[in-house]
Amino acid sequence: MSLLGFAFAAGIVSAAGVYVLVVATLLTDHEWWPPGDRTPAYYCHWTLVGVFDVAVLGTAILDFGAWGLPRALSLLGVVAALVGTAVFAWGTRTMRAAETMGVTGTLYTDGPYAYTRNPQYVGMVVGVPGFALAVDSALVAVLAAVHVGWVLLLPRAEEPHLRAEFGEAYDRYAARVPRFVGLGTLRRALDAARS
Repeated sequence: MSLLGFAFAAGIVSAAGVYVLVVATLLTDHEWWPPGDRTPAYYCHWTLVGVFDVAVLGTAILDFGAWGLPRALSLLGVVAALVGTAVFAWGTRTMRAAETMGVTGTLYTDGPYAYTRNPQYVGMVVGVPGFALAVDSALVAVLAAVHVGWVLLLPRAEEPHLRAEFGEAYDRYAARVPRFVGLGTLRRALDAARS
């Protein structure tokens, strides 16, 4: 197996592990994600994510430019990757480091969390496919699609934990702010821009 094949396979296998943890949380009474504390599930999840991230980077380096996309599409990818990274960083900066990694902390409802309950995930959904376009790699695009898939599942696994932790405060927040983005997100952004 080539180095590129190994990197890609490592990404697929580690992503499959993340899917197993998330789907097991959705289908059973056991919380594999979010761990809520630094449990074995926490370390398992973040090890798999670390392997996945290294695999994506390795695949991007080894397969850079192999897709043959038009330059304009790759430039659009750069913009999406930068916007996604900015949204992700805004969400991350608002929380404490441990909380961004699934350790239970405070219910955040200000800053980016006033527009979306999951700004980091919104940043990933925009930025990771943008990265795939920017590096012009079909293999990275496959890994990006796999990543976006698990990111779309994560909130569904987290929400029961958040409801149990924060009760009615979370329910009121969830009723007011969309899981990802929606018309309410756009209205709040326009109102903030006007004031």
